[in-house]
Amino acid sequence: MAGIYLHIPFCKQKCAYCDFYSIANKTYLEDFVNAICTEIKLQSEYLSSEKIQTIYFGGGTPSILSSDHVEKILEEIYKYFQVEQNNEITLEANPDDLNEKYLKSIFTIGVNRLSVGIQSFNDSDLQLMRRKHTVNQAISSIVEAQKTGFKNISVDLIYGLPDLSLKKWEENIDQAIKLNIQHISAYHLTIEPNTLFQKLQKNQKLNLPNEKESLEQFQLLVEKTKENGFLHYEISNFAKDGSISLHNTNYWMGVKYLGLGPSAHSYNLTSRQWNISNLRAYLDSIPKGKIPLEKEILEEKKKYNDYVITSLRTMWGLNTKKLEKDFDKKYLRYFLSKTENLLKENLLRKSGNNFILTEKGIFISDNIIASFFYE
Repeated sequence: MAGIYLHIPFCKQKCAYCDFYSIANKTYLEDFVNAICTEIKLQSEYLSSEKIQTIYFGGGTPSILSSDHVEKILEEIYKYFQVEQNNEITLEANPDDLNEKYLKSIFTIGVNRLSVGIQSFNDSDLQLMRRKHTVNQAISSIVEAQKTGFKNISVDLIYGLPDLSLKKWEENIDQAIKLNIQHISAYHLTIEPNTLFQKLQKNQKLNLPNEKESLEQFQLLVEKTKENGFLHYEISNFAKDGSISLHNTNYWMGVKYLGLGPSAHSYNLTSRQWNISNLRAYLDSIPKGKIPLEKEILEEKKKYNDYVITSLRTMWGLNTKKLEKDFDKKYLRYFLSKTENLLKENLLRKSGNNFILTEKGIFISDNIIASFFYE
């Protein structure tokens, strides 16, 4: 089994927090769709005839694509790859794009999972983040998607926002739960380089929560989702039974995937490669049969570090039997040597052969995961 990720690098406008590769200009949209269809053919051997279980339209803003664009891309994938019948096809979307006509058309052509970039159910926060939609549009987009027949809907939320009180954050979670969606992806705000938020922070115009307030927001999220039947299966992801994101879970499980479009990453167990983040170079090269990419052959140390990163993010944790089977014995010894203090401090717990971050450990996961890296 394998997955295909398509990076759609277009947005109506750049959000204040976002550092993903995207362009707030649709001039080259048609050229891009033609190019990514060509890249599908060019990359048709990359996954070595593996069956495709998941297809994920990410961005940027994939809902900028018309349903005809989505259908054309899917037809090319089905032409060059063997796609499982019981597949998961996800489209990331902004609420302001999800009207009745659009929803019906993408549902008809096979999109069966939506990931809706709501970010907040508070209009002032949406304005601060430079989001294009309103709270009313966010709510109505979910309701309309459910009427259309979508039974696997995820919403994105952001906590750790400027001036976000615990009460206001609770209202966000409550609203998401009230909408009876199947999946929540909730991320703590990170101030990324070259974003509007970084500029505002430098000018001391952002009143960001302190670590204690951020931890309280995270704890509230964990408690409320658990109370309402969500499984906390990855640091930032919560799903009702049967609605775990197969595509993202496959990333964390080390399954092969092919990335298409500028800035998209690919992995085939032995190497990683990534298309450069430059639409112009992409559009110039693809018609000539060349893909502008960079590549890294993975040494064992890199594979071990990658396994640490991906496994410890999940509720399944890192499996020492797999570590022993797939890697030189020195990596298992090294990993185990780092666990004692973390277990004592209740940052890590052991379940059978698996080491799993505790709720306390999850909040400082970056530091804990980095402590296991083999340098």
